[in-house]
Amino acid sequence: MTARVALVTGASRGIGKAAALRLAEDGHSVAVNYVRSRDEAEAVVELIRQSGGDAMAVGADVGTEHGVADLFAAVEAAYGPVGILVNNAGATRDNLLLRMNADDWDDVLAVNLRSVFLCTKTALRGMLKARWGRVISMTSVSGLSGNPGQANYAAAKAGIVGFTKSVAKEVGSRGITVNAVAPGFIETDMTNEIDEAGRELAKGQISLGRFGTPDEISAAVGYLASEQAAYVTGQVLVVDGGLAI
Repeated sequence: MTARVALVTGASRGIGKAAALRLAEDGHSVAVNYVRSRDEAEAVVELIRQSGGDAMAVGADVGTEHGVADLFAAVEAAYGPVGILVNNAGATRDNLLLRMNADDWDDVLAVNLRSVFLCTKTALRGMLKARWGRVISMTSVSGLSGNPGQANYAAAKAGIVGFTKSVAKEVGSRGITVNAVAPGFIETDMTNEIDEAGRELAKGQISLGRFGTPDEISAAVGYLASEQAAYVTGQVLVVDGGLAI
């Protein structure tokens, strides 16, 4: 496999961390993006370096134009143009719609959807010149089927699906693939906040009867970033243990 420059947003923990570790394992140089969790991001970098890989931590708010500009400038100065972009940064501000305020809506759309627009647009400049690229964005089963109390989050994640399909049609002729991964219930800090009764209820809706692991999501990322997936674009790979069927 040809070594590339990979950027994973929101990579200090959970799915982003697992994706960064997987891409480093596959031989890519990895930029580990974070907003506030600097120590955790540096720990991910250290894990990669201990395994013989190359990584750097870069703090930036990917929901803002200046944050994205600074992020890509730092990565390109250290490694060169980004060839693999994993749009993973995410946030939730759950509430029933009638109780949801505009800030909760705007913040979730900025982190989950605006960041995908900004990062993808910036990454495509180098990918178009190279005539090769991989854009992989994290959507969610919530974006496919909706979820009570998550109108903002589900709208953002559904937006990623439409964005993915549209951009895939725009850049496919240049050897760039654009795909999304839709996780179900995964063992992360977010799902750890679910109480035991809620966890059991959720497991009852999952065909495999358990929550997934970040490594099971990163395996999908590794595949979509590889040459084996060169003919896969505009797709949403659902990794949910059978929750959505």
